[in-house]
Parts: sequence; C-alpha cells; structure tokens
Amino acid sequence: MDSKRLGHSAVEVTELGFGGGPLGGLFAPLTDDAAAEALAAAWEGGIRYFDTSPHYGIGHSERRIGEFLRQVPREQYVLSTKVGRLLLPQDPAGRMDEFFQVPATHRRVWDFSRDGIRRSVEDSLTRLGVDRIDLLFLHDAEEHFETALRDGYPALAELRAEGVVGAIGAGMYDTRMLTRLVREADVDAVMLSGYYTLLEQSALGDLLPACAERGVSILAASIFNSGVLATPRPGPDARFEYRPASEEVLRRAHRIADVCEAHGVTLPEAAMAFPLRHPAVAGIVVGMRSAEEARRNLAAFTRQVPERLWTDLVAAGLIDERASQPAS
Repeated sequence: MDSKRLGHSAVEVTELGFGGGPLGGLFAPLTDDAAAEALAAAWEGGIRYFDTSPHYGIGHSERRIGEFLRQVPREQYVLSTKVGRLLLPQDPAGRMDEFFQVPATHRRVWDFSRDGIRRSVEDSLTRLGVDRIDLLFLHDAEEHFETALRDGYPALAELRAEGVVGAIGAGMYDTRMLTRLVREADVDAVMLSGYYTLLEQSALGDLLPACAERGVSILAASIFNSGVLATPRPGPDARFEYRPASEEVLRRAHRIADVCEAHGVTLPEAAMAFPLRHPAVAGIVVGMRSAEEARRNLAAFTRQVPERLWTDLVAAGLIDERASQPAS
C-alpha cells in the first residue's frame, strides 16, 4: 500500500488508515477478540497507520490497539492518538458510558492546558504500551478552540521538539477553525471528520486551499459520514453524522449510487477514492470493527475508479465541480 509523508515531518502514513473509534464500542459492544481480529486483518491487508483516542471507549480503543501492536516491530507502523480529554476513574455503578458501549469506569474532563496535555500523553503511552507517539492531535476542540490554540498547540509543539511525538495537528469537523489553526500555527497535519466526502465538500472553500498553500497534510476521516455511504445502497435506518439520515440525504446518496453503478463502481468504493484525489489529502481513516469489515474496506480501497465517474457526478450536480479535477 502506498504511503505519503505528512506535511514537513518525517512521518509517513499508508493511504488507508485504521480508525479506532469502533474498537471503543461505538454504536455497539465489541469483544477484545473481535477487535484483535479486525486489527490482524487490517495488518494483513497492508494497513500500517492506526489512529485512536482516549475518548474512544474511555481508553478501550487505545488498550486494544496497543495490545495488538506490541506483537509487531515498532518501526513498521505509525500510531496517532489525541489530547483534550482527561480520563478520571469513577465507580460505574452499573452505568454504561454515554458515548460508547462500555461500562462507565471513567469520566471525561476537558483539558487543553499544557499540564493536561502532558498528563494525557503519559496516560496514553501507558495504555498503548509504547514509548512514543508518531502523530498527536488536539481533539474535538470546537467548543474550546481559543484555549486549544493558545495553550494546547504550544504544548504539542514542545512535545514534538522533545521527540515524544513525530508530528502534530488537530482532529475536528469545523473547517473554519482548522483553517485558522493551519494559518496561525506550525502543524504537520489535520484530521478532518466528515467534511470532505461524497456528500459534503465544504472544505474546498477554505481548509483544502490553506493546507495546500502551507504544506499541511489532510487525513480525511468519517468518509462514510457515519454509515450512509458504507454500503452500495443505504437503508432507511442509515446514519449520517451520528444521527438517522434525513430523507434528503438518503435521496442524494441513492442518486450518487445510481451514477456509481453506471460505471460499475459501488458507493463505498467511490467514497474511499474521492478524498484522495485532492493533492492535500495524504490518506483516509476508516473505522473498522471486525475482520470481515476490514477485508471489505481493503477490497473497496483497491478498486480502480474510472475518471469519467467524477465528471458525471459533477454534471448531475452531486459533487462540487472543483472536486472533479484529475488527481495529482
């Protein structure tokens, strides 16, 4: 699998990365064995970039990924995690976590301060069982952006200078805030969640041009928009941005699927190929919760998509004209 360098750093990621959200029990519980099987299938298929966060299953995702990666040479993979939430132990009292299907053994506390970030990194290193993190992101800082930019970014830059991390950036969905970070800070990469996909291309107006100008790489996450683009034809219960998809979104997804099928391509295959056409996009990150899902994603990723598909989608008014330019 091809790899690309992130910004001006020495960190290189495979163009398809493993998203660790589902390993934290996103939407449904997951066993340790199922998580290990998903990771093994991804590794066998050539994926060497693994992304996680303390937020994902209040540490479950980091622990599971760490347990798997301890079986392979450290120099053969790239690992990213995130900061901004500290995990504090608590009595679950029989409750489940409000975001993931795991017992509520910890609570999250927002903290983008220097001390909070360094503590978060130390905790993540322990859960992951590694001595360094290749790529570190400020996570979901939309409601704390000024603090994250003022205090969080310098803390990340300090960790990069110390060699604790290899590259730094932020993982968010707000393209305006990410654009400001790219223009005002010295970051290597940003992870954009859900806003450069077949259904949503608003990043073409601000973030992608800024990244291209500044030499910052984009990792496109949530490329299936929480599931509506993950199957050849989304069902009536499909999710879009973590909520039930509206009738309008479902109609548009089916119209895109019509054009894809005319070219012998499935909706997931096109969804995976689309972001990588932009020169600022170094890779896509896809959540996987089973070996079967990992193999299915790998097969979709390797599918060759005809160039005519993109121009036909533009002609049908289904994607932004700027997104139809040939990949560099």
